[in-house]
Amino acid sequence: MKRLFGTDGIRGEANIFPMTPEIALQVGRAIGYVFKNSSYHVNKVLIGKDTRLSGYLFESALTAGLCSMGASVYLIGPLPTPGIAFLTRDMRADAGIVISASHNPYFDNGIKIFDSQGFKLSDELEEKIEKLIFDETFKEVRAFKKDIGRTYRIKDALGRYAVHLKGVVPPHLNFEGLKVGIDCAHGACYQIGPMILEELGAQVFSTGCQPNGLNINDNCGALYPENIKEILLNKGLDIAIALDGDGDRIVVLDDKGTLWDGDDLLALFCHYLKKRALLKSPFIVGTVMTNKGLELFLEKEGLTLLRTSVGDRYVVQQMRMKNALIGGETSGHIIFLDKSTTGDGLLCALRLISILVEEQKKLSEYYPLFEKLPQVLINIKTKEKKPLEAIPGLSAKLKLIEEKLGNKGRVLVRPSGTEPKYRVMVEAQDFSLAQTIAEEIADYLRRHLT
Repeated sequence: MKRLFGTDGIRGEANIFPMTPEIALQVGRAIGYVFKNSSYHVNKVLIGKDTRLSGYLFESALTAGLCSMGASVYLIGPLPTPGIAFLTRDMRADAGIVISASHNPYFDNGIKIFDSQGFKLSDELEEKIEKLIFDETFKEVRAFKKDIGRTYRIKDALGRYAVHLKGVVPPHLNFEGLKVGIDCAHGACYQIGPMILEELGAQVFSTGCQPNGLNINDNCGALYPENIKEILLNKGLDIAIALDGDGDRIVVLDDKGTLWDGDDLLALFCHYLKKRALLKSPFIVGTVMTNKGLELFLEKEGLTLLRTSVGDRYVVQQMRMKNALIGGETSGHIIFLDKSTTGDGLLCALRLISILVEEQKKLSEYYPLFEKLPQVLINIKTKEKKPLEAIPGLSAKLKLIEEKLGNKGRVLVRPSGTEPKYRVMVEAQDFSLAQTIAEEIADYLRRHLT
């Protein structure tokens, strides 16, 4: 069982295990070793980050670890996670590292790792890195004299990523005449988000673009779309987007202020791509959290939803296996495998606005594309996360509930892979029933976890 890596890399409160500079140093050393292609090859590793105060701490520690193994380190600075993934592949680097805790508060931080093709690491590679980190003999492995690594800073990273993003918008389209709102959560998109929309011709109304190291995700961004909704309604915007701290997830508000989550966006993209015969395969990839209503909608479209564990890297792995063009999560990670190797909020926004311009429609004209089953999600904070099978009586209780719901609902209980929480999700045809069952399970967990 992995001690460091969770659903999306390593994550935790800064300066508390596992997110300490000592661990980051060892992570850098392990990456420098694992991604060394040959004895004649000097590793090239990119490091980017979001806007958290502790980013400086981990950037320095990772750099020291990599240089101690002879790697060449290229510092990118604040840039969205999908931008680091793109640049890793574009610059022919051996690996890319992102210092970010995504949607978590500023005092948390994390380390995500991409391979040379811009994909997140497999469980096997993460386990290999962990083994090296805790191997006492590995501490003696390092570079000496002229083989010690160097560090460089990439000055045109923002421009490179901007060109890539604009490439998803058909050349004959522009966003002139559109009033677009964007909330960058005081995170990694604070520069490139408004810039890219303005360059494409939109009139931009931005918020969450004044990072100070402490305000990332603080009552703003994808988890708090109320801010951008207020601007949308006051200014009469055509559309508004809200991103999280590292820019890999998105939620959207249409011109009437209706919230579109990842399931809603997947439905629209799939409908559009199917109508234009642009899908490579009939498979659309979601997760265990994807609403049952979307699955039924896709069936009517002649498409098949495949479910994975929570985490966009698992979605991507399944997409690659099934040659699927599009996949995503309810939380707002949307992946277009023809243009990105991970969730990309800005890329998703540009493709969505391009559809609206091409079809000359308001986003509200599409809503709703399908009827969602009422879904209730409850998060339960805990100091210790036990395996579900170690919680007495839980399996039997869940089995009884599932038998009661039959094929008219779903129950999911899982430990969070990124936070000290358990997540309880219940879907049912009736919201009050879903709420009652979710609270029943949550109470049961609280009693048996204290």
